[in-house]
Amino acid sequence: MHPPLTLHKHPMCAEIIEEFQKCHIDHPIGKFFGDCTNLKIKLDRCFREEKAIKRKANFEQSKNLKERLKAFRKETAEITWETNDTLEI
Repeated sequence: MHPPLTLHKHPMCAEIIEEFQKCHIDHPIGKFFGDCTNLKIKLDRCFREEKAIKRKANFEQSKNLKERLKAFRKETAEITWETNDTLEI
């Protein structure tokens, strides 16, 4: 089973999606007997590659966010300690 074949969600695989959909239109009965299997395999591979690229980008984005959050927490903790020191005097 594949995800919905919307071109705007899968720009990397747009050509294969169009070929696959055309194959289904051209072979309404044959699609059940393997006429479009090669395109389906190409489509699955393309989706896997696309997912790997998205996964890597998301990982990098989360890594940057964690670093920014860690720096923010450290900065906030330092400010808190400075204000607590001045309040005790």
